Amino acid sequence: MEPSLTTLAVDCGGGGIKASVLDAAGTMHAQPVRASTPYPLPPSRLVSVISSLAEQLPAADRVTVGMPGMLRHGVVVATPHYVTKAGPRTRVLPELVLHWSGFDMRSAVEEALGLPTLVLNDAEVHGAGVVAGAGLEMILTLGTGLGNAVFDGGALAPHVELSQGPVKWGLTYDDYIGEHERLRLGDAMWSRRVRNVIEALRPMYLWDRLYVGGGNSRRISAAVLGRLGDDVVVVPNSAGIVGGVRAWELQLPRAGAPRPLEG
Repeated sequence: MEPSLTTLAVDCGGGGIKASVLDAAGTMHAQPVRASTPYPLPPSRLVSVISSLAEQLPAADRVTVGMPGMLRHGVVVATPHYVTKAGPRTRVLPELVLHWSGFDMRSAVEEALGLPTLVLNDAEVHGAGVVAGAGLEMILTLGTGLGNAVFDGGALAPHVELSQGPVKWGLTYDDYIGEHERLRLGDAMWSRRVRNVIEALRPMYLWDRLYVGGGNSRRISAAVLGRLGDDVVVVPNSAGIVGGVRAWELQLPRAGAPRPLEG
């Protein structure tokens, strides 16, 4: 990789979208810029927000976008928050589900910015910023909902959208440990739920190391942190931006995979 190559890294969340430009070492060339996630949010509006953030930053050579949901080869299969009327936990709009399903986000951003683009699930980008590249490594991101990604020897495994899996009482993981429940329960009780989720997932994945990131990772109580185990590491939320550079270096088989046939 060229030492001078710069990356526009965009981290799209349920409540906010932030971006910065980084060099090949992952050093920011400008302070991150941020916009509140607007709703309702058809694909064209998200592309417009990304373009607006890019205009506020130095020019870059390529783009990495991390966004919530299931994506394959830069194409959106499903995105849970962006199909709602006014944001997470509000009414799903059928027309937005239709607009987002099968939307080629990678091509849309490439066309808007005129730059090579990589579009991944936001937790996958977050994980790219922290994994060591050895063994089975998993990342969970705690924010509006739950994000996840798995890496095996530095290679990204096919995505499983844990956030939509059932937990109990008819709740999904997004419901059970998302921001809404943290605010309702308070950090101490919410932290115990986070530990319950980690302990439930441990025998399913048998990771060598689990990283816990996202904006709410810093809200896990000290009592719970002390009981998570030596194989669990809390990482800074900045990994969601820094990972935008490293995502191009890691083995991401879907990045260069053929795009779905049209028609």
